[in-house]
Amino acid sequence: MKVLFINTPRSPHNGILKYASEEAQYFIHKKLIGPPLGLLTLAGAIPNHDVVMWETKGEYDLYPDSPPLKEMVKGLVEKHQPDIVATGVITSEFYYGLEILQATKEVNPNILTIIGGVHATLNIQDFTDKSIDVVMQGQAAQLFRAVCDAYEDKKPLESVPGIFLNGDNGLIKTKGVAPEWVSTGSEFIYPDRGLLERWRDAYIVGNAPAPSTYLISSQGCPYKCTFCTIWKEFDGKYLQRDIESVITELKMIDYQIVRFADANTIVNINFISKLFDRIEEEGIKKMFIMDIRSDTAVKYPWLIEKLARNGLKVVICGFESFREEELAKYNKSSSVSLTTKAIEIFHENEIMLRGNYVIPNDYDYNDFRAMRDFASSYKVSYAGYTILTPMPGSVYYEEMKDQIIDNDLSKYNFFNCVLPTKIPLEEFYKNVGGLWLIKKGTDVI
Repeated sequence: MKVLFINTPRSPHNGILKYASEEAQYFIHKKLIGPPLGLLTLAGAIPNHDVVMWETKGEYDLYPDSPPLKEMVKGLVEKHQPDIVATGVITSEFYYGLEILQATKEVNPNILTIIGGVHATLNIQDFTDKSIDVVMQGQAAQLFRAVCDAYEDKKPLESVPGIFLNGDNGLIKTKGVAPEWVSTGSEFIYPDRGLLERWRDAYIVGNAPAPSTYLISSQGCPYKCTFCTIWKEFDGKYLQRDIESVITELKMIDYQIVRFADANTIVNINFISKLFDRIEEEGIKKMFIMDIRSDTAVKYPWLIEKLARNGLKVVICGFESFREEELAKYNKSSSVSLTTKAIEIFHENEIMLRGNYVIPNDYDYNDFRAMRDFASSYKVSYAGYTILTPMPGSVYYEEMKDQIIDNDLSKYNFFNCVLPTKIPLEEFYKNVGGLWLIKKGTDVI
């Protein structure tokens, strides 16, 4: 049986970029780059089926004159004649996910369509479009395998527990308890990056010397920031992989730059320390990128030094704010003083640090001036400024949903403001864009 996986394009909306000065536009994110590990995991779960992977993000990056999505999907379906078409969506790419399945059904309404991803996990009520046959939530590789096997054997999909079937009566969850599968455990599925070889050059970030790939050493997050959906997606759990499993994967990877795609790479200090002991023992020479909290760096400077000796070159650190009261409001569990100390520690270890801030919708000109003053005093190698966004499924969304003035989900990517602003919206965007000029480095990451 043939299964066609199609990764969605990115949302085209970026209010910060649109209104920023030409000088600032160079530094502002135009796109988020990285392979679809979720779809690769699903593909790895069905080794007995014929798999085709199509990466529209990479396709449009490398071949910008490619046909529009609907036309592209129809061409893929006609060419490969799949039995199943599957995709996964985050909030800002939700509409593209629907477009993929709608185009599939237009070619052949008998193809089984499956959709999942973060938005499906946290906002199941949105998945009622008639082009959808099956919805899966959470880490669902075992469910995907069960659906594929049942469909091939012509068994009713109602026999697969724990999935949502979309029919005339709306979404109905199948009865029974789905078999447990710990995505980071002994049944970890190694992604086949060879399925993405066509788009390898699309994974070059900024002026990096080579393409990069993602690797997860954990899933979930023990922290509960109000604006984040990751801990909600995993019900507050933090799942750690086995050290030797990570080492095995690193040996399999033929990319020189590896981005740890964990929400928070360093939670278990003993795990990371031993992992990098093994990396050194095995002589694995790669450039590593990690997300590390400032309080972790301050508490364990010896660990940062150790990681730097063994390939850690870039760190992404969520500073979020320069005000203690805002950090408390976000339930960040950190402080401004820790931010400034962490900057020094990363610089001392010659690690390129990207410090990210989120800008609330109610900032006025004085707030932007104060933000600029702080950021100018504590320059990092790279700096990112995005907009505090009430992502559906987050605590912040529940707090702010009555104030939302723009419900276009494709704008929920942290580069657009969907709440009313204190200053004119265009001025708000211009001020956020101007913050991107406060930096030490000259490259984009």
